[in-house]
Amino acid sequence: MAGTPLSALPTARTDGARIEACLLETVQVSGDAYLTEIASHLIKAGGKRQRPLFTIAAAATGLPDGRAVSDDVVRGGVAVELVQVGSLYHDDVMDEAQIRRQVPSVNARWGNLRAILAGDFLLAKASEIAADLGTEVAGLLASTIGELCKGQVSELQTLYDINRTEEQYYPSIAGKTASLFSAATRIGGLVMGFERQVIDQLTEFGRYYGMAFQVIDDILDVIATDEQLGKPAGRDMLEGVYSLPVIHTLAAPEGDRLRDLLKDGLTEADRHEAIECVRMGPGVDSALETATGFVDKARSEILTVSENDAARALADTAQYLLDSVGAAKAA
Repeated sequence: MAGTPLSALPTARTDGARIEACLLETVQVSGDAYLTEIASHLIKAGGKRQRPLFTIAAAATGLPDGRAVSDDVVRGGVAVELVQVGSLYHDDVMDEAQIRRQVPSVNARWGNLRAILAGDFLLAKASEIAADLGTEVAGLLASTIGELCKGQVSELQTLYDINRTEEQYYPSIAGKTASLFSAATRIGGLVMGFERQVIDQLTEFGRYYGMAFQVIDDILDVIATDEQLGKPAGRDMLEGVYSLPVIHTLAAPEGDRLRDLLKDGLTEADRHEAIECVRMGPGVDSALETATGFVDKARSEILTVSENDAARALADTAQYLLDSVGAAKAA
């Protein structure tokens, strides 16, 4: 995670190199350059690699400062990243996306059928690594893939629904976002053989971080500019995904105009007015308060596990989420 507190850890550079090497090696298909090219397309396009770095940092909470983790820890993080990338292949098919990570999406370049199959291939490779790391890791990864699907289906059920509630929102982001972060940190503890209480605390840190991550992402979608986001601001509203800031705005008296705009789906012409409605209403501040609660819980969990450099970096990375909102507002 370039630019975050994790990047300041003494092993950060070598950890990143180990992750990239393992990812590329895992998707190499002997004798099949075509599948290798498709499977490695988004991996070669780069990425923050947040989840494998979380796996490594979670494992490092039980090591002396500066000591490198084992190859199995790196492989565990790579398994989680392969699930993340595989899910992006599938997401881009569903969204008919043309660009991902500044390159043509797999579906745009090779078509939907190949994108789906390549995504399935990445999930299979992730499962293969997990099985090699033990039955508990394998079971965890399988259940996490299930949670991802449940979260996405839950979101699809409320598309363009102006009556979407918090009770519908939270389970959706717990599945589609928080489940992978909690799996990443839990795998770090499992591979290291930590005590069960520590493994559970690492898991809770990942879950709280993931919840905060998605709420902050939803806030940035309405307060940041198109240039800051690298995509149209308010894109979630355009696509009928009404996130926490929008839900809170709709529930307030200031939400009447927004409700009118969203009734028949948001047009591009109305996007800027809808964004302004959310920015001027109470939804952003109340969603930020929710995110702050998740960050506080995440920090408390990880600093109970350890106070070494890795634990403090994870805690500070959670705080970094909140700082990103302040930076967007100041820009």
